[in-house]
Amino acid sequence: MLNPLKVTSTLSDETRFSIYQFMLQEKKSFSVQDIADRFHIHPNVARLHLTKLTEIEVISSEYEKTGKGGRPGRRYKAEENGITLSFPKRNYDELLEWTLEILTEFGEEANQIGKKICYKKGTEDMDKLVLSHGKDRLQLSFDEKIELITEASSLIGYVPLIKETPDGKSVSFSVYNCPYYNDIQKHADLVCDLHESYLKGQFDALFESNDFVQIESITNSCDYCTYQINV
Repeated sequence: MLNPLKVTSTLSDETRFSIYQFMLQEKKSFSVQDIADRFHIHPNVARLHLTKLTEIEVISSEYEKTGKGGRPGRRYKAEENGITLSFPKRNYDELLEWTLEILTEFGEEANQIGKKICYKKGTEDMDKLVLSHGKDRLQLSFDEKIELITEASSLIGYVPLIKETPDGKSVSFSVYNCPYYNDIQKHADLVCDLHESYLKGQFDALFESNDFVQIESITNSCDYCTYQINV
């Protein structure tokens, strides 16, 4: 089992954490030189960061033969499953598995109740975030609302993108670091419904009128879960 202190110490470096976030978002393999060029650092520094990330098992590495002879190059890729930390160890993952199985047994009624609870939690968490900034959500500008959504979204790995449309503004985002990725294998529909309800609650807390639509889903073999919100 990984030492939680080693994991947090490794990810506490700003550049290293940025590299990890970038690799999670891109979902492909990179060479040392790729990372060095992307972050404007020396290849030896890039190699050190990648080695540290490999040691805590958030990225993997393998040799890639070029077919041109010589020493094969090493490629690095972020692990899709991520890691779970607990101080001390708690069986939250096991408890979550039991809860999902119970909800599945109860069927659609339990699903609807779960969605209602998650939606409420999303609005409550956003209200708390607004208050922590000393703001009144009824007086927030559009840019301030986007800043709050961006702050909340950074915790689960998505970045909102704003587009101008003939009907107003459109916000889109892709969840590239799904916090429930390990659970969607067995309970895809339920987990995604609950997570989507939570996200919708966050947006509804800020934008009274919006059209929240899922465009892509990991459960449909897409790289990300992508949403579009017209506000």
